[in-house]
Amino acid sequence: MARLQNKTAIITGGTGGIGRVTAERFLQEGASVVIVDLDQQQLEATQAELSKLGTVRAIQADVTQEADVQRYVEQTLEEFGRIDVFFSNAGIEGKVAPITEQSLEDFDRVMGVNVRGVFLGLKHVMPVMFRQQSGSIINMSSVAGLMGSAGVAPYVGSKHAVVGITKTAALEAGPYNVRVNSVHPSPVNTRMMRSLEEGFSPGHAEEAKTMLEQNIPLGRYGESIDVANCVLFLASDESSFISGSMYRIDGGMGAKG
Repeated sequence: MARLQNKTAIITGGTGGIGRVTAERFLQEGASVVIVDLDQQQLEATQAELSKLGTVRAIQADVTQEADVQRYVEQTLEEFGRIDVFFSNAGIEGKVAPITEQSLEDFDRVMGVNVRGVFLGLKHVMPVMFRQQSGSIINMSSVAGLMGSAGVAPYVGSKHAVVGITKTAALEAGPYNVRVNSVHPSPVNTRMMRSLEEGFSPGHAEEAKTMLEQNIPLGRYGESIDVANCVLFLASDESSFISGSMYRIDGGMGAKG
């Protein structure tokens, strides 16, 4: 239970289902954790809950704004002196609609959080890790970053973009002993899926959930802990020779194609 002993980790989207559970796992393994999110009230509540497990700091920030990203990096360094793990997890789903009915504003909003947020995090965290000559970065993508899905083009496009950014970052970071990987969950039991279920089948969300589960060979949605455990592995020294890889956490969906 000490795979991240004496390490400092930043988790964006730290109050959401996957972010919060990952923070919990990191704390259980000895890390000091900085959770970053937009909602100050949610941050305070999550920090209070997680502080029972270890050292947790909460920083309110908008991952699409460079000044905010610089600030959460600088505040982490001021308190802990280093950044060993960066889980770039913040993301939004956008609305469910055909491409012809998607608004430019919604497209830009999804790209802003899911792509620009990842890019800015890398831009400001990587130099810290380069100076340390160590670090692990995990970017949140999706099975939607490896395949198409009708009705959510902005989301699918954003998650494909994360793959390309991750591969490029891995090449640039390798000479500094810094690793960069991405994780690709199937539908996971979180608020995001409740929103998507309703979007896919307005008024009949449960029917949409059943249909989506039928597309997963293991017959169920993932849980946040399923993702958190994979992220923990990639954050730890157990994955010290893994970089530029795409980890499916998808109940077998990838075996279909």
